[in-house]
Amino acid sequence: MGHGHDHDDAHGGQHHHGHAHGGHDDHGHAHGDDHGHAHGDDHGHAHGGHDDHGHAHGDDHGHAHGDDHGHAHGDDHGHAHDHPRAPLLEEGAGTGKVLFFDAFSGIAGDMTIAALLDLGVPLLVIERAVAALPLDGFHLHRGHAHRSGIVATSFDVHVEAPQPERTYGSIDAMLAAAPLDPPVAALARRIFRRLGEAEAAVHRIRLEDVHFHEVGAVDAIVDIVGSAAAIVHIGAEVVGSPLPMGRGFVKARHGILPLPPPAAVACLRGVPTYGVELDAELVTPTGAAIIATLATRFERWPTFAPDRIGFGAGQRELPDRPNLLRVVLGTRTGGDESLGSASHVIVEANVDDLTGEVAGHAIEALFAAGALDAWAAPITMKKGRPALTIAALAAAPQADAVATALLRETTSIGLRKIPVGRTERPRRITTVQTAYGAIRVKISEGPFGPPQIKPEFDDCAAAARTHGVPVREVVSAALSAAKK
Repeated sequence: MGHGHDHDDAHGGQHHHGHAHGGHDDHGHAHGDDHGHAHGDDHGHAHGGHDDHGHAHGDDHGHAHGDDHGHAHGDDHGHAHDHPRAPLLEEGAGTGKVLFFDAFSGIAGDMTIAALLDLGVPLLVIERAVAALPLDGFHLHRGHAHRSGIVATSFDVHVEAPQPERTYGSIDAMLAAAPLDPPVAALARRIFRRLGEAEAAVHRIRLEDVHFHEVGAVDAIVDIVGSAAAIVHIGAEVVGSPLPMGRGFVKARHGILPLPPPAAVACLRGVPTYGVELDAELVTPTGAAIIATLATRFERWPTFAPDRIGFGAGQRELPDRPNLLRVVLGTRTGGDESLGSASHVIVEANVDDLTGEVAGHAIEALFAAGALDAWAAPITMKKGRPALTIAALAAAPQADAVATALLRETTSIGLRKIPVGRTERPRRITTVQTAYGAIRVKISEGPFGPPQIKPEFDDCAAAARTHGVPVREVVSAALSAAKK
C-alpha cells in the first residue's frame, strides 16, 4: 500500500490536479479537479481557474484516493513539521457554534477539505470516510503551502491506477450502500445530487445518465465525502460568504466553455455571487455544490466571536489575492436577534422529497441534538405537492444545534426559527411497585387542576412482555399504584 508523503511547503499548492471531470463524454467540460465534470483526457490543460484552485486538469493531477488512501500522512500522523498545530477538534466541538466559510478567493473541493483539516478536523475522519467506499488506485496527501506569508494546508489526491467512468446513479447507489455513518452518507448524497442535477441541467439529460469520468469522478467523490465527514464531525451551523466569480474561458474536451463553469452557476441557484476582474475559475462545480448544500445562509461576515481559524490552499498564485479558503469556527456573541428573549424556539422546515423512513430518522436526530419534542405533519405545497413539515421544539441555547441537525438530516435548504414561550407543569418521576414489577411514573402537578399521572410506556411494555400480559393491564396497575 502506497504511503502518501506529507508535502513540505514547497509541495503544498504546487501540484496540478488534472482531473477529468464527470459530465458526459459528449459534453466533457474540463473543469477543475474537483468538479466532477466529464472532462476528457485532452482537457488536461492547466486551466486558469482550475490551476488557481490547484486543479490543473491533466492526468498529472496526481490525486489518488483509494483504499490505501489511509496513508494520507499529515501532521496527525506524527510527522515532524515546523508548523505548530492547534489541538485537534473533538467530535461535536462545533455544536451550537457557527462555521463561517470566508471564500474571498472562491472555493473548490480540495480547498474545502484542506481548510477543514487546517481548522483541526483530524485527518483520520477523512481517511475513514473514504476508506468506507469501494474505491482503490489512489492515496491522499496533506501538505502545506505559503500564500502571501500565510501558511495554509493543502490537500491532494494522487491517482495510481486507471479509474472507471461512473454515472451519477452508480455513485449515489455506492454512497447509499457504503458503511458510512448515516449523517455523512446523507449529506454526501445531497451534495452529489446538487452537482449531478446541475450537470444534468447543463447537458439536458437525465440525472441518472450524468457521467463523471475517470479521475474526475474519484476527485469529486473524495472531496464530497471527505467534506461531509468533516462537517458532521464538527457539528456547527455553516454560514457562507458571497462568492467571487472570475471570468474567461476554459478549454474542455469538446470545445471552449465560459467561466464561471455552467455547472457551477447551476449549483449556485439562490446563492449570492459577485464579479471580479480576474480571468480565472474561482468557484468550481464541486466547490459550488458543497457550499450551496452546507450553508444555511450567506453574509459578508456573521456576528460571532472567532475561536479557531483554518486556511486551505489552492494550487497557484493569483495576481490580486491570496489563493486561500478561510474557515472560521466561532461562538455567537449576541444570539439570533430575531429570537429575542424567548426561552424556547420552534425549528421547522417544509420538505416534499423525503421518504417516511428518512423523516423518522430525522426526528430521532433532532432528539439526539437536544430537541425537547419533534414531529412531522403532512401539508400540501405549491402545485398540490404532498409534503411534510419536520419540526422540533428546543430550548433557546440548543436551537442552533437542533437547526443544524434538521438541515443535515433532511433535504431542506432552509428552515424557520420561531421564538416561543413555554408554560410547564412542575413534574417529577417516581417509581411504583406493581404485580408486574417496578414501573416509573411521571406526575405533573402545579396550579392547573388535578395532577396528570402517566406511567412510562417503555417500562410497561417491557413488563408486559416479561409477564405475557397486554400492556394496558400493566399501565392500569401502575396508575392504581400511583394514586394510592
